[in-house]
Amino acid sequence: MLLSAIPNCNKSLISPALNQKKGNQEVESQWAKPRQELKLLQRLAPPIFAAFVALSPIIAPPVSYGQAIDVQRGASLFNRACIGCHVAGGNIIQPGATLFLKDLQRNGVDTEEEIYRITYYGKGRMPGFGEMCTPRGQCTFGARLQEDEIRLLSEFVKSQADQGWLNIGNGGD
Repeated sequence: MLLSAIPNCNKSLISPALNQKKGNQEVESQWAKPRQELKLLQRLAPPIFAAFVALSPIIAPPVSYGQAIDVQRGASLFNRACIGCHVAGGNIIQPGATLFLKDLQRNGVDTEEEIYRITYYGKGRMPGFGEMCTPRGQCTFGARLQEDEIRLLSEFVKSQADQGWLNIGNGGD
């Protein structure tokens, strides 16, 4: 009754034990909702993360590490043996014989096997780079390439032609 007569009186000064019990309930009720949300998040996190991993193109690389190494080696071989005439897939000697897909198709050289054959034995003004290249006048005077190197080179040229020679860069040197 006395408390009701004094409007600004703090009840905590009069009954600290009662107020402490009430305060603990308020604190617990403040944390109840976040705890429920945390439990829900803990239950949903694994399936959400699994779906993200399965659907994300960033996490699933397009090629294996071994394939990336082969592409890099192919680019390095290209930069060493071919770039003198075929800068970025073009052809500074014979403009109609570029390494762009449309020219390769027009010239009947649009498969890895055909690219391999021409790289090994040569054709027209293009010298052959194979170890067993003949006739002598058709073959390069420079260093010869081994069969596996020519295979990597033909795979690289075909993949770049399919992509429009966008990724030539410095790849491997």
